[in-house]
Amino acid sequence: MNRASIATAVALLLATAGQAPAFHDGGVASCDGCHTMHNSSEGQPVGVGTGTGTGNRYLLRGSDASSTCLLCHAGSIPGDGYRVATSPPPAPGAPPVQLTPGGDFAYLQKSYSWVNSVTGQVTASSGDSHGHNIVAADFLYFPDSRFSVAPGGTYPAAGLGCTSCHDPHGRYRQLDTNGTVGTGGKPTFASGSYGTLPTATEAVGSYRLLGGAGYLPAAVAATPAAAFVNNPPVAVSPTTYNRSEGAGDVRVAYGSGMSEWCANCHGAYQHSLTGTSPVASHPAGISAKLQSEADEYNSYLKSYLYTGTIATSYTSLVPFEEGTGDLTALAADTSSTAGATAGNNVSCLTCHRAHASAWGSATRWNTTPGSYLTVSGSWPGTNAPTIDGQKGENATGKTVQEYQQAMYGRDAGGFAINQGSLCNKCHWNDSHQVQPQ
Repeated sequence: MNRASIATAVALLLATAGQAPAFHDGGVASCDGCHTMHNSSEGQPVGVGTGTGTGNRYLLRGSDASSTCLLCHAGSIPGDGYRVATSPPPAPGAPPVQLTPGGDFAYLQKSYSWVNSVTGQVTASSGDSHGHNIVAADFLYFPDSRFSVAPGGTYPAAGLGCTSCHDPHGRYRQLDTNGTVGTGGKPTFASGSYGTLPTATEAVGSYRLLGGAGYLPAAVAATPAAAFVNNPPVAVSPTTYNRSEGAGDVRVAYGSGMSEWCANCHGAYQHSLTGTSPVASHPAGISAKLQSEADEYNSYLKSYLYTGTIATSYTSLVPFEEGTGDLTALAADTSSTAGATAGNNVSCLTCHRAHASAWGSATRWNTTPGSYLTVSGSWPGTNAPTIDGQKGENATGKTVQEYQQAMYGRDAGGFAINQGSLCNKCHWNDSHQVQPQ
């Protein structure tokens, strides 16, 4: 059996396209889905260019941990819920096709450049800048060329992979309906990502199999300072989540602990309203409450229009954390359109995607100074219908098709004719501007 057929066979264990996978089921899954005892399957070597008995490290089916993950989690069919990387990478001018909440790792393989229409400055947006640079040699993902360690932390870039965040052996589990996480005490019987509740005798997995306190993958065992100190966040995803959001948002109900968990690697960026940070950063964390910004969030519909209500004001382009570990309440909120309250808080994922995006630092929208997200009622792009839409700071080197996909398939008509930054969802700075004509 060759590598492609292995991936197909394992994929058959997964649920239908766009829905929650059954293979991991919140725990360790089948050993031979990821490992091979003798580097052989049906008489053929598993490792590329290796013979029987001389396989990959840790007896993995891929040449490294992330390559093994991507045997199942990469693909070119849109909407497969478990795909997080378009493979093969899209051609220039064409966008990645996966639309999971975390983003598509294929943006790491796409670089853009443009000329600012005002200053004439050339700006490059390298693939390395678009997200977490996983090392997956079989799929042409390599260490970040800009940083040797995680910004704001000590995690080594050369050891960053899928298993840096996700524990493939599922040791972390939610023990009760309040989202309490532990590593033992109860066996795991289901995924903890979709609202299934623990029972008196059985646990569910941690959200997205994320590692918790003490977690240290084998790839970075030589760097003990990289061990996690915070447990996984509490969150609930809808079961269908890899889709266009042109007809409605995909709402992941983030409960609590996301920013604290991100601080396992980016500790210097952990910043609350009540504390200080050695790195200038936006407040994020369980104590970074929205307070009065909640009213602005709920009223803001788009630039120059502030007549929204809390009942329908949510957008997954600017998600917030609810500040609770109640799994039942979070599961109910995955189908809600309701906006924010003063007790909700900003998290790292309010502005960033967990995997990658089309923009630098994996932001959810274009944050280039002086840019508009829509121009004259259309998405910008190198092939936009107007000169202003083609301007470098607006198009950021992308075609209109790439730009719309980066906005998760939304119609430009849902925004202002000339839409400002979505920072305004909480801060209303564009309420003082004159609508451009």
